[in-house]
Amino acid sequence: MKKIILALSGLLTFFILHAQVIPVKNAFQSDIAKVVADYPSHFKTLLGELLVENPQSADYKSLVNLQDAEVCTVTKYSSATKEIFSWQALMLTTDNFEEATKKFRLIFNSLNNLSVHVNDAKIIFKGNFEKPTDVKKFTSVVFSPGEKENLKIRIELLLQAEMLEWTLKVLVYETEREDNERGPIKEN
Repeated sequence: MKKIILALSGLLTFFILHAQVIPVKNAFQSDIAKVVADYPSHFKTLLGELLVENPQSADYKSLVNLQDAEVCTVTKYSSATKEIFSWQALMLTTDNFEEATKKFRLIFNSLNNLSVHVNDAKIIFKGNFEKPTDVKKFTSVVFSPGEKENLKIRIELLLQAEMLEWTLKVLVYETEREDNERGPIKEN
């Protein structure tokens, strides 16, 4: 009888401990979380060396690089009213559509329901999967903060055909307003 009780208590302990396992972010998710956490400072602390300067924008090397990314950059846009920044990672360039769609799905799974802490607030990003097709040369999934609708930060997963290749990018940016929001009304 003691052996049965001991065995049952051992199994019960195993299941209780197993149920308390907290999911751990992988390196990709941790790096995206660092980028999103820098959103309040407009990604300024991620600025590395200047790569390209154009009349309307300047591209800088990102100090945070995603795992398996070809290149990560921060772009500063010229604006008379406020500084505007975005962050992007080129994750894949290939002529193989199947390889691109597999990576698209993998990254989607890593980004959907991603939990990030920004200014002591927990943000969970959610998006709706759209299956890429080679007929459609552009597929985009935008992940937005579920409960924190007043936050304008977005993460976008983008697969597009450029010349004879498919490029897969992850973008982090601030939206000015949603498509269904009205802008300011100017009186004549």
